[in-house]
Amino acid sequence: MVQRRKREKSRKRSRRGRIAVIAVGIVFALVIVPAGAIALFLSGLASTFDGQVDVLAKSDVFPNEKGRPAASSAGALNILVLASDSRGEVASVDAKETATGQRSDVMMLVHVEAERKRMQVMSIMRDSWVDVPGHGKAKINAALSWGGTALVVQTVEQLLDTRIDHVALIGFEGFEQMTDALGGVTVNVPAPFADGGYTFAEGRTEMDGKQALVFVRQRYAFADGDYQRVRNQQAFIRSLADRAISAGTLTNPAKLSEFVAAIARNLSVDPGFTAQRMVDIGLSLRDLRPSAVEYFTVPTTGTGMEGDESVIYLDALAVPALSTALRNDQVSEFLANRA
Repeated sequence: MVQRRKREKSRKRSRRGRIAVIAVGIVFALVIVPAGAIALFLSGLASTFDGQVDVLAKSDVFPNEKGRPAASSAGALNILVLASDSRGEVASVDAKETATGQRSDVMMLVHVEAERKRMQVMSIMRDSWVDVPGHGKAKINAALSWGGTALVVQTVEQLLDTRIDHVALIGFEGFEQMTDALGGVTVNVPAPFADGGYTFAEGRTEMDGKQALVFVRQRYAFADGDYQRVRNQQAFIRSLADRAISAGTLTNPAKLSEFVAAIARNLSVDPGFTAQRMVDIGLSLRDLRPSAVEYFTVPTTGTGMEGDESVIYLDALAVPALSTALRNDQVSEFLANRA
């Protein structure tokens, strides 16, 4: 009986490890690790994730099923990625205990096409002026504070009339820890600025974790504020993905273990990200290359004031078209038509 309990416990730990490992490839790298690399991840890193990744209760992640958009019948997937700038107040983001009371500073929707030939990573501006269910018009990042992850999902689903299939949350400190675990990342800085004792020149810049954290947080140094911050965040995530799947990481057991541990300490996922689910998604995307991943931002028309709040207005014509494109799995065509 004791041995059986030990085996069951071991299997449970292994399962949790696999969940987090594949989430690394799908959510945070945002380009899919080739099948051979997936096998490497799965074979040796379960213990790294033991007890570190939060698998959240469904009720903490998703709103009530009634009224939610239908899932894609063709097999397209939408993964909502949230990051909250706790600035050291919490070590990780837990949808139930630590997300309420905070505002989401990064909100990205990863759309995986049904045919698994392309993927789009869509940023939603944190100050977007939208309808938050039960609260009326407000900045979209207030939803996390008012109702936790479930209200964020409900707000995004209502905005885009598109179902969210999976959710992942991470604290900003996770960006710092992941960067250091990889030995730094080289980011193509879109616009120069200086902050926190660091100078970021335009072009390729090597960053350690502290620099990366300053880079993804800064918005006041730019004339267009959050617009540039979103571009910086997209540039950072692209660079993090490139370094994470580089040969220097995948063939270095110590670096790989440190990297995935940094993610695990700061990561929460919904219960639908089961091991088998993630493995299936990862394998189905094994031929996807970074060039097939498109980054963009929900279309807006500019900024304005609502009371004493500076807000961003979404494009009332483009958003419905985007919504249709998401439901019909034609986001790439939507982007081409706007180019």
